[in-house]
Amino acid sequence: MRSWSPYALLVVVAIALDQWIKHLVETGLPFQEKLDLVPFLALFRTYNTGIAFSMFSSFGDTGLIVISLAVVAFVLFLATRIAPSQILARTGFALIVGGALGNLIDRAVYGHVIDYILFHTPVWSFAVFNLADAFISVGAALVVFDELFGWRREPKPSNARSSNAKPSKAKPSKD
Repeated sequence: MRSWSPYALLVVVAIALDQWIKHLVETGLPFQEKLDLVPFLALFRTYNTGIAFSMFSSFGDTGLIVISLAVVAFVLFLATRIAPSQILARTGFALIVGGALGNLIDRAVYGHVIDYILFHTPVWSFAVFNLADAFISVGAALVVFDELFGWRREPKPSNARSSNAKPSKAKPSKD
């Protein structure tokens, strides 16, 4: 279990950072008023009653909490199935769990998730999201990256055994 300690710490740090920033947003940012930081990035506090892009908002708080817990359990199950050498995947799974639990806390406490990051242009804007969502996205990308490029860490088949083997002196049989 000791090998999981850094990842458990990452989960705790992700949750703490997410909740701290959401507290600052809740106490210091007006509701649904855009605060431009740079031309393409703004703070915009709003609430999401669903999961990603407000999907499944009709499931209600209890349904979404159950779904979130099931997703966290599944991600933890997947994380236990990977090798200790898969550091990127383990980091990714920790970020996914930390982000999911950060949003789960919001849903359990407030009945919605606090979102506040808005990427936009004059003619387009992305869905408003939060740090927990970013953790989930980055974590998923790390897991996928590790799986796609994991073949590089696999040991190559060795021809040493076949080249060191002595040739057989047995004569082929004539059946």
